[in-house]
Amino acid sequence: MTKADIGLVGLGVMGANLALNIAENGYTVAVNNRSAQKIDDFMIAAKLEGLDGKVMPELDLAAFVRSVKRPRSIIIMVKAGRPVDDMIELLLPLLDKGDAIIECGNSLFSDTEQRFEYLTPKGIGYLGVGVSGGAEGARHGPSIMVGGSREQWENAAPVLKAIAAKFKGESCCAWLGEGGAGHFVKTIHNGIEYGDMQMIAEVYGVMRDGLGMDASACADVFKRWNEGPLNSYLIEITGHVLEAVDSESGKPLVDLILDKAGQKGTGVWSAIAAQELGVPATAIEGAVAARSISSRKNERIAAEGAYGKREGAVDISLDDLEKALLAGKIVSYTQGFSVIARKSEEKGWGLELATIAKIWRAGCIIRSRFLDQMAGAFAGDASTNLLMVPDFVTLMKDCHPALRRVVAAGALGELPLVCLSSALSYFDSYRQGRGTANLIQGQRDFFGSHGFEIEGRGADLHGDWPATIAEAAE
Repeated sequence: MTKADIGLVGLGVMGANLALNIAENGYTVAVNNRSAQKIDDFMIAAKLEGLDGKVMPELDLAAFVRSVKRPRSIIIMVKAGRPVDDMIELLLPLLDKGDAIIECGNSLFSDTEQRFEYLTPKGIGYLGVGVSGGAEGARHGPSIMVGGSREQWENAAPVLKAIAAKFKGESCCAWLGEGGAGHFVKTIHNGIEYGDMQMIAEVYGVMRDGLGMDASACADVFKRWNEGPLNSYLIEITGHVLEAVDSESGKPLVDLILDKAGQKGTGVWSAIAAQELGVPATAIEGAVAARSISSRKNERIAAEGAYGKREGAVDISLDDLEKALLAGKIVSYTQGFSVIARKSEEKGWGLELATIAKIWRAGCIIRSRFLDQMAGAFAGDASTNLLMVPDFVTLMKDCHPALRRVVAAGALGELPLVCLSSALSYFDSYRQGRGTANLIQGQRDFFGSHGFEIEGRGADLHGDWPATIAEAAE
């Protein structure tokens, strides 16, 4: 009996597209779903594309598992959280030692680590795989970030590398490290994505509310920018979103969409991880906060009524907006990579930042022209902060004056620039040799005897402060 090269459970949009991608790349894939109708619908789609000969549908889970060649690699595409654990328990008695479960959803990396530790003693591998690129990427080539056992990775690698996006012939798929490494990197990828999208939205807001540009004019600018240094997937689709027209009203669709942004958790996880690691990631944090503010539509309307709204143009050029956005994006990526580097150090993953930049060059949502430059920078420089890599020092020297002008004009024009302003503050703080934390340390020692350090005298020193505020007043 012919055996499938790999199995896949869960034929939602992402799962179905991944399965078709696998089949299109010449591998036989067994598919399973708890709903027979989903399987039937998938087989119709596979037949329409001439791929049904590379697909083995099985409604019975045990028969599905038996149809995959050993050692088995079983991809599960179910909702993150409890459904993943439930599926693991259903599969566990059907698997043999040496088989592996490959979870390709947006799971919290610590959950992935717990599953890895739970299954390893049982002889079952567990790969936590971050997949970026949305439905289109799943079908035609996503960026794939793999974490887990190297042995299980080697077994699944031919299929995963084949279905991944390609950049100049190089697969955008890599094994990154043990346990939850893959899902952690995907989480930070999503955090960078949050910051990137928020900065683009802020620039659009300046165009719309500060320069009086309509959606069509904004679309033309983003299309032009996509041909230059800002070339990226998100800049490209921004042009398409802005030029779309509502068929019912004939108005720009973006003008009709309610200004309330949703979020599914990965941005928050990124911000929490950064805070726990003590790594500043102000762009990610700002983007999460901005989405939270956006959800409070009624409060915002009431506040506008109470405080009024400034009208009139602001003095900002499109050239400055372009450079400001580039500078902000560099800071956002810088912070994301710094979080990854610190977590890798803590966990002993040995994550290679150059490899991560390489597999983000195509397929994923944050793919952009300068990721190739970042990959080269990390490969040739030991620094984990892009702001200290010579190529990016040159870029930021050229761009940060524009970012400064845009943030200043935005503040005077009452235009909210949460992420762009936080990027500028981070940049200024990072390059300030003498900061102001000396005062904070003095305050901490005053009220809590936390101690401070004086160069040449040592650490854990204390000031001869007045015993009480009343005494200080005397």
